[in-house]
Amino acid sequence: MAVVKGVKEKVHLPLYDSISVKTGKRLGETLTSNVLRFFQDVTGKTKLQTNMQAASLLPHWNTFEARALRIVISDLTSKFPDTPKVSLSNVRLVDIDGKVPSPPPTGFLTSPGTLNNLTLGNFVDLSQRLDAQRTRALLLSQGDINSLSTSTNTVTLFPSGSTTASNLPAGQFAELDRGSIERLGDLLAEAGAVIPLNEQIFPNDGFGSVIGKFIYNTVTTFFVGEKIMIQVPTWFFPAGAGPYSENGKVTTHGYPNPQATFRFAEPVMIDAQQNFRVEIEVPESEVLSDLQRLYGPLFIWVTLDGYMTRDVQ
Repeated sequence: MAVVKGVKEKVHLPLYDSISVKTGKRLGETLTSNVLRFFQDVTGKTKLQTNMQAASLLPHWNTFEARALRIVISDLTSKFPDTPKVSLSNVRLVDIDGKVPSPPPTGFLTSPGTLNNLTLGNFVDLSQRLDAQRTRALLLSQGDINSLSTSTNTVTLFPSGSTTASNLPAGQFAELDRGSIERLGDLLAEAGAVIPLNEQIFPNDGFGSVIGKFIYNTVTTFFVGEKIMIQVPTWFFPAGAGPYSENGKVTTHGYPNPQATFRFAEPVMIDAQQNFRVEIEVPESEVLSDLQRLYGPLFIWVTLDGYMTRDVQ
C-alpha cells in the first residue's frame, strides 16, 4: 500500500535480538571475545531470534521510543554431543550387595569389566544419578546400561578377558562410584571434550543456576549512536517473562509479568537512521572461561520495549 504523506502512527512494537546456542554446541563457539553484541548481527536469524530487518538500524525512516530494557535467558535442558567416545575400564561387576562373588554363580560375568562408547552426556547423566540417589555408588543393571545408549550411540559392556560385548545377567550389576565417574570425566577431557559447568550438571543443587551465573557476572550497556544511555550490572534488567516456580526446582530471571522489569525514568529516543546496540560484557577472565563451557540449547534475548513511530500505509 502507498504511504500516506504527513501522517504517522505510534505502535507498541518492541525490538528484540538474541544470541543462540544450538543443541550440542557451546557458548564459547559464539562468545569468542568477552562481549556479546545485540542488534548488530541479524543476518540469517529466524523470527524467534530477532525482529530486526537491518543491523543496528530502524526500518525505513521510523523512530523508536525505548521505555524499558529486558534480558531474557532460556531455562532449557542442555543436550551434549555424542563425541568423543571413551572406554571406562576396571568397572567392578558385583551382586546386589556390592560384592564380587567368589566363586561367581553360573552365568555371572568375570569382573572387572569395561564400558565402551561412553560420552559427555553419559558423564552428566551418571553424575546426576549418583547425586540424586545419595549413595556410595551406582549399581547399573543391564537395563540401566541400555538407557545410556542413544539413537546414534550404543554403550556396551565387555567383561574381563573378553573381546565380545555381553549382557549382564539378572542379579549382577556394574558398580560406578564417584571416583569412577570422575575418572570418566578425566578421560573425556583428555579426548577433547569440554566438561560443562556444575550449574548445568547440578542445577539449583548448591551450585546456583546458569541464569544466576550469567546475570551476576556481566555488565550491560545500551548505546545510541556511540553514546552510552545506561551501563549497569545485568541483574538490573529482569526478564519479566518466562516460566516461574516457587518450589526451587525452576529458576527464572524475574517475575513473569511485563511490568516486573526495568523501565527508563525518561524514554530513550532512537532517531531515524541512527545506530544503536546493546552489549553484555564479561569483565572477569575466569568467569568468561566458565560461561564459554555452557552447552545449548540456550537463548539470551535483549528486548527494547517501547513505541515505534512509522508512516501510515
